[in-house]
Amino acid sequence: MPGRFFLTTPMTQVAEAFGTPVGDLAEEPPRQNIQPGQEIVSLTADGLTRMRWGMIPVGRVNARGRPVMETIINARSETVFDKSAFEGVGRAVIPVNGWYEWTGEKRRKTAWRIAPTNGGLLLFAAITDCWQAPGGTSVHQIAAVTCEPNAEVRPIHHRMGVILEPEDVQVWLSGDEEQAKALTTPWPEGRLAIEEAADVDWSAA
Repeated sequence: MPGRFFLTTPMTQVAEAFGTPVGDLAEEPPRQNIQPGQEIVSLTADGLTRMRWGMIPVGRVNARGRPVMETIINARSETVFDKSAFEGVGRAVIPVNGWYEWTGEKRRKTAWRIAPTNGGLLLFAAITDCWQAPGGTSVHQIAAVTCEPNAEVRPIHHRMGVILEPEDVQVWLSGDEEQAKALTTPWPEGRLAIEEAADVDWSAA
């Protein structure tokens, strides 16, 4: 979808992968359970920065002109470029080592860890904007972009995040709308490892 992320690669290595300075993120700790509403390290055209995962849609309206009330955690690739609710957003990339999804009934759910088969980073396409909070504070916020799942993810969830190839990162960040749209396809099959995540402390921040 993704439901939650995890990132354990040292931030110096993440910065090196993007060819950008690590700045004040060098001591960022490994995180096994990144939840919506928390800060997550993201890449923009200006470099790596922390953003709040979840866009508070103040002032945003839907196609009928009605205010969008729900915090936007994920945005559908099929409509992200067309909906008035996403007018004026920027683009960013969320680098993580993988994500979690759940299956089953309430109180009997099974958590699944999804990661690259060969380890390393997954680069999720995202949109971003800046919310002016009460008191004048600026909150940079982000939402992952999703698409139809590939065959591996489909038994677990009806959506998956748009995952970018490293060579497509700059196209997503700075390319025109048509170039960006062309990247919003399911991740090729055979490149993800899916296993039960029974070892994760879901109460941890």
